[in-house]
Amino acid sequence: MAPKPKRVKNKDNARRAKKKVSILTQESVDYVDYKDVNLLRRFMSDRAKIRARRVTGNDTQQQAAIAMAIKNAREMALLPYANRVTQQRGGRDRGGDRGGRADGPPPRPSGPPPSGGGAEGEEFENYEDFEGVEDVDVEEVEA
Repeated sequence: MAPKPKRVKNKDNARRAKKKVSILTQESVDYVDYKDVNLLRRFMSDRAKIRARRVTGNDTQQQAAIAMAIKNAREMALLPYANRVTQQRGGRDRGGDRGGRADGPPPRPSGPPPSGGGAEGEEFENYEDFEGVEDVDVEEVEA
């Protein structure tokens, strides 16, 4: 079996981005307290999700401490479990013009559909015209 050719390292891989330094390291925080809501909010997204390690720059132990503190703060109702964002997302234009809505007032509804065959209001007055319909006595109930 022939040996595998060695990979040539790409220049882009050689220039990796500088690793982000954690806020906890910058501010030399030793203990993450669940009551320190301002600190914990830095590690949460606008939708109240816990941010990933690669985003915040935390190491494994720091991320575990942050996650535990956020969960405790949520239990104590200091932080929300979920935040609703009322901002509308911009839809992508996928190339095709679908017509969309035109600017201006909404279209007015049209009138009722035209009736089938007879005059209006005469739709079910003559039961004798239908085959197979038997005469049935109907008692009228006073309302």
